[in-house]
Amino acid sequence: MVLSRFDSRFGLIKNVGFLLLLLCLPLICLGIRSFPNSGVSESEFNSFYGFSEAPDYRNGVDCSSIAVAEGQAVTSCDPSLVHVAMTIDSEYLRGSVAAVHSVLRHASCPEQVFFHFIAAEFDSTSPRVLTRLVRSIFPSLNFKVYIFREDTVINLISSSIRTALENPLNYARNYLGDILDPCVNRVIYLDSDLVLVDDIQKLWNTPIPGSKVIGAPQYCHANFTKYFTETFWSDPVLSRVFGSRRPCYFNTGVMVMDLEKWRKGNYRKKIENWMELQKKKRIYELGSLPPFLLVFGGNVEPIDHRWNQHGLGGDNVKGSCRPLHPGPVSLLHWSGKGKPWVRLDENKPCRLDYLWEPYDLYKPHQQGKLKVQTQQHHLLGLGLSSGGSSTNLIESSSYFI
Repeated sequence: MVLSRFDSRFGLIKNVGFLLLLLCLPLICLGIRSFPNSGVSESEFNSFYGFSEAPDYRNGVDCSSIAVAEGQAVTSCDPSLVHVAMTIDSEYLRGSVAAVHSVLRHASCPEQVFFHFIAAEFDSTSPRVLTRLVRSIFPSLNFKVYIFREDTVINLISSSIRTALENPLNYARNYLGDILDPCVNRVIYLDSDLVLVDDIQKLWNTPIPGSKVIGAPQYCHANFTKYFTETFWSDPVLSRVFGSRRPCYFNTGVMVMDLEKWRKGNYRKKIENWMELQKKKRIYELGSLPPFLLVFGGNVEPIDHRWNQHGLGGDNVKGSCRPLHPGPVSLLHWSGKGKPWVRLDENKPCRLDYLWEPYDLYKPHQQGKLKVQTQQHHLLGLGLSSGGSSTNLIESSSYFI
């Protein structure tokens, strides 16, 4: 009896000790670089999840070389790298893979691009499986997967107009300064529902001068007031936050971020302060966007609109089809409710969804279901036939072919 009580108390102490150990770990994330092979080949593993292996994209002759010792992997601290951060999870995996594929396909120096993937701690597909899946699809990709601890932000999230906007992973961008390796002082953040049709090096070269921390395409003719509630605008103290600056809407799905300035300015905490206020007094209806607007609206380095042709997913309620804005395009973004892979699978695509399809590596339909002729027909209808050009869509259709 005494021994039984001792074992019970010892077990309790051991569990409490383990819990304290977890709490002492870094608050935000753990990094995953590799894990043991399960004995299943990469091609078999890849096919099980329905993805094809991407082509092996290599640097052009004018690219600088990366100094790596034989047998060693590229580290994120190499100064010649272009850093891209994205979230990755089971729900948007297909979109993330297509986005990566598009970046590599149009990059002049694809081997210089280093991807930082942020995975949810409790995703239905574990971060370790996601790591191996990315490696099997992109064997030569330079990347690292970080585990985002959802309890970091879960208590700060308020209800939104769409349940999908309440996913803790949507808020991972707030913590990039803490998540990524300290040597990474600049990063391009990309959503998972977009494709690039231009060289990412051009976006990377965007200057962020003075005290500005992020660069993004701005839309100063948008009705900025609609992003906040009457409670916010009727409060003279709250609305005064924009008193000394002219705020413009910008979409947080495409941002160039100076992480050195971000860390020094403690912008993570500034965003969290607004989220805490939102829990007490509802000042906006959307998810992770409004806190960014509150902190950075009116103090963003403007980037050409071609780098975020957003809204292609349609409105947040119906997900209806939308056309492109006039002008050249370097990045297509299916922000909004509708996603191209869902609409294509349901045979209810919008016309622009066919511009996403060439980057899709999810191929369970390879056994005779690939609709090449249908895809070509719709590309012709959009003025994107091989060797031609498309007025108001993009300068050269070769980006898409």
